[in-house]
Amino acid sequence: QVQLVESGGGLVQAGGSLRLSCAASGSIFNAMAWYRQAPGKQRELVATITRDGSTTYEDSVKGRFTISRDNAKNTVSLQMNSLKPEDTAVYYCQATHNTNSRISYWGQGTQVTVSS
Repeated sequence: QVQLVESGGGLVQAGGSLRLSCAASGSIFNAMAWYRQAPGKQRELVATITRDGSTTYEDSVKGRFTISRDNAKNTVSLQMNSLKPEDTAVYYCQATHNTNSRISYWGQGTQVTVSS
């Protein structure tokens, strides 16, 4: 059974930092990613990372967020610096099946709130 469990969310002041972690189990995963969904908005892709470490970022987080992964531990992290109130959202971990990219798995989400 595949499980993705996020941790590390919380309340932080603008300009502060948080580190999100996602522990995945039950399979081997290809690309992993972080998404976020703010109230009243659609879920959006924040950052992705492949098994070999190639990364992509949504424009608004470039230079502030860093995605990383540990393939041996099946974890993916998101270091978020210089946080802004507009980063407030529920953040979700997503992982893609290793051999079938049409299959993806999601965590339950973790709340990040940035106060001004």
